Amino acid sequence: MKRYLFIVLLAISFSVQAQSNTGNYKYIIVPEKFSFLKQVNRYGLNTLIKTFFEEKGFTVYFDNAEIPQEIATDRCKALAADLQENNTMFVTNVTLLLKDCRGAVVMKSKPGKSREKEYETSYNLALKDALTSFNDFKYVAGNPSVVSNQAPTDANAEVKTTPLPVNQPVAAKTEAQEALLYAQPISNGYQLIDATPKIVMTLLKTSVEDCYISNKDNTNGIVLKKNGNWFFEYYKNNVLVSEKLSIKF
Repeated sequence: MKRYLFIVLLAISFSVQAQSNTGNYKYIIVPEKFSFLKQVNRYGLNTLIKTFFEEKGFTVYFDNAEIPQEIATDRCKALAADLQENNTMFVTNVTLLLKDCRGAVVMKSKPGKSREKEYETSYNLALKDALTSFNDFKYVAGNPSVVSNQAPTDANAEVKTTPLPVNQPVAAKTEAQEALLYAQPISNGYQLIDATPKIVMTLLKTSVEDCYISNKDNTNGIVLKKNGNWFFEYYKNNVLVSEKLSIKF
């Protein structure tokens, strides 16, 4: 417990910069050619991305196609897809990004990988692997938001607090339990995505198993696992607050 409290104090002094989302989106723009490839729709990757998100309910356009006036006059109403390559000698490795009109990354897939030798097969398998990061998201017509196809968590669940030594104040967080968050790997931990989708929290790895330095709404603390449940713990007015989280890794 003392070790966890030490990490909390460390987290308070360490600022984690979280990415933001400009809102909810119905449209996605896919480039006709990615920067690391020389031909339009090489290996059918651009079409694969367009088809994938269309099946999720989004309205998707290639960047060379005629687009509706709604987004022609305001590109901030659409997300832009980008594919990044980080291949090694024997592995095809691609990552799919969804960016807002300012170029900020709203969502980032896990690295999709394939060891197939034939280029077209390898790139397609790697991209399909990366797209699994977006399996739980879809756009519902008539509702300008992206929703999860997972069952919602119990909104009336009570948030538990952490047992502390005598004379240590603790605040019981009585607000509704957080909605389900999806953990997407980043280089030094995870980013937690809600069903909007937007990045809610960033988790940075520590030397303690199932314990991460974290930040939420400019509040620094730790996310740790206790008795099979995840909690976000931080200090507010010298009182330790513990919020229960629902995370899908």
